Amino acid sequence: MVHTKDSLLQDLRRLAIDPRGTLLVHSSMKSIGEVVGGADTVLDALSAYMLDGLLVLPTHTWKTVSPENPRYYQAESSVCVGILPELFRQRAGVHRSLHPTHSTAALGRDAAEFASGDELCGSPCARNSTWGKLLDRDAAIMLIGVDLTRCTFIHGVEEWFGIPNRLAETPDRLISVRADKVEIPVSLYRHHGVSSSENFWKAEPVLELNGALHKGYFGDALTRVCSAPHMADLLFDMLAADPELFSDDSPLTGAFIQRFLPRP
Repeated sequence: MVHTKDSLLQDLRRLAIDPRGTLLVHSSMKSIGEVVGGADTVLDALSAYMLDGLLVLPTHTWKTVSPENPRYYQAESSVCVGILPELFRQRAGVHRSLHPTHSTAALGRDAAEFASGDELCGSPCARNSTWGKLLDRDAAIMLIGVDLTRCTFIHGVEEWFGIPNRLAETPDRLISVRADKVEIPVSLYRHHGVSSSENFWKAEPVLELNGALHKGYFGDALTRVCSAPHMADLLFDMLAADPELFSDDSPLTGAFIQRFLPRP
């Protein structure tokens, strides 16, 4: 099937996305299938649907910004998480944050305010970063063709809960360069060691059973839609029960899932 802007707008309606709310999109363009006009049409559909709300995409640069290559350029640094965010950051009216490794880009209501302040954060997903603002804004998180292992917001929940050994012991000295070329030093405690994100899939059964996550299709892509605050509440409870839930050494069991089933 060939998808169009109109058919993608219909998919967003079927997924029950609030067009006046805040929507963060993680994505695999390839998973959507054939689209007339390609990636630009996908962005046109998302932008049109969220015209009266706020559309946010991750514009991460953690693969390229390091102590050896310390400068992140707000207007120039390429994204390491896919073609849709890379094209989105370059669009007119989009505001990109100044986080040197985990920036976001936003379009729509309060976009400039939303994107501000990331350069003041000392970790990838600090509570006062744009990742924490998703919680404050009751955002929806849409994962197009990718699963929870690509959900950066869960890294934020780990940080806010205080899971040990998630952040490096010493900071990297990085520099965020604004579009006007002003340089801002940033001291950043990066994510440490083996990424727990490869085990974020463990949360899906509990989130889905409790209504914090539902599934549908965007184009050909199996798509997950999560409520940021509902997801955070459940994850806090799960991490309180097992702080090592997202480690390789903590298997997901039916008994664990049963503890978090919704009560009748």
